[in-house]
Amino acid sequence: MKTKIQEKFATLFGEGGEMFASAGRINLIGEHTDYNGGYVFPGAIDCGIVAKIKPNGLGKVRAYSLDYDEFVEFGLAEEDKPEQQWARYIFGVCRETAKRGGKVEGFDTVFAGDVPLGAGLSSSAALESTFAFAINELNGNGIDKFELAKIGQSTEHNYTGVKCGIMDQFASVFGKAGSLIRLNCKTLEYKYFPFNPVGYKLVLIDSCVKHELASSAYNKRRASCENAAAAIRKNHPEVDFLSDAKRVWLDEVRDEIPEEDFLRAEYVIGEVQRVLDVCDALERGDYETVGEMMYQTHFGLSRLYEVSCEELDFLNKLARKMDVTGSRVMGGGFGGCTINLVKEELCDAFIAAAKEQFEAKFGHAPKVYNVVISDGARKL
Repeated sequence: MKTKIQEKFATLFGEGGEMFASAGRINLIGEHTDYNGGYVFPGAIDCGIVAKIKPNGLGKVRAYSLDYDEFVEFGLAEEDKPEQQWARYIFGVCRETAKRGGKVEGFDTVFAGDVPLGAGLSSSAALESTFAFAINELNGNGIDKFELAKIGQSTEHNYTGVKCGIMDQFASVFGKAGSLIRLNCKTLEYKYFPFNPVGYKLVLIDSCVKHELASSAYNKRRASCENAAAAIRKNHPEVDFLSDAKRVWLDEVRDEIPEEDFLRAEYVIGEVQRVLDVCDALERGDYETVGEMMYQTHFGLSRLYEVSCEELDFLNKLARKMDVTGSRVMGGGFGGCTINLVKEELCDAFIAAAKEQFEAKFGHAPKVYNVVISDGARKL
């Protein structure tokens, strides 16, 4: 990928320029906890976006996407917003940097990625983080890493219309090889935990399905959580978010809220605790407990939060049957991937069975990605 980028850059823009990269991400555990003020537990992975960038002194950006085989040129003022969606990510990062008082000068760039699209690995966050980091470095802006993550998040909000949380960009910027990051979504405090699963592999099985329910169902679940938190708050005013609540406090209001809201809240309160349990287990090097917590999360997402689907439940059951250490749906649900913690000696057999049995049942093979926890945004 790097060689292709360099060759194309030389053809379009000549010599010079510097290389920057950022990563996609996985989230080991802590799903649907972000908007409830709870913990998430992501890490950067060994695939992402790589860009070559060189200031051009023209007061505009000239960008070429190798993946789309498309060239776009745009100015740096608000009215210069490009038509192409991919170019809006770069434009948004330029605008959000400028809004924070950072210097942004015109540049030439060629970039490409190897994050599988649509697999829930945050290719957009990798793109934003690459350019936020590069613009900061090239212009000597001295913007801190947290603000770089927020530049990416604001780009999604203001230039691509996605009201995302901070996790994806945070993981892309702060990622560190051999570590996962526990982020408190309420306070933004974070801590690195060792993730060196010797004898195990992290395997993503992509169902290649996306059910249409996702956005309306997401809003409905968010409302359920807010409703449960409001009911608990009447008795316990210190509860700002559902993540602040104790399970017994939820039981106190069981008869005051719809059963559906109770089940959603039961999942979230349990998930917040599971993240903490996984962190403790990792510090002991206890990957069996980590795996069991992943299965518990899948059960909660499937039965209590109801964001799984037949394809993902099938993959999860198969993993359990084949003695895979841990497995769960990753991301918002209604399709996408399962993330699996698999003993190395079982890995080939599990992947072969997943491909064969899934295709026999659903008529198409899933995609499989092995991922390694790696560094986030950086200069190459």
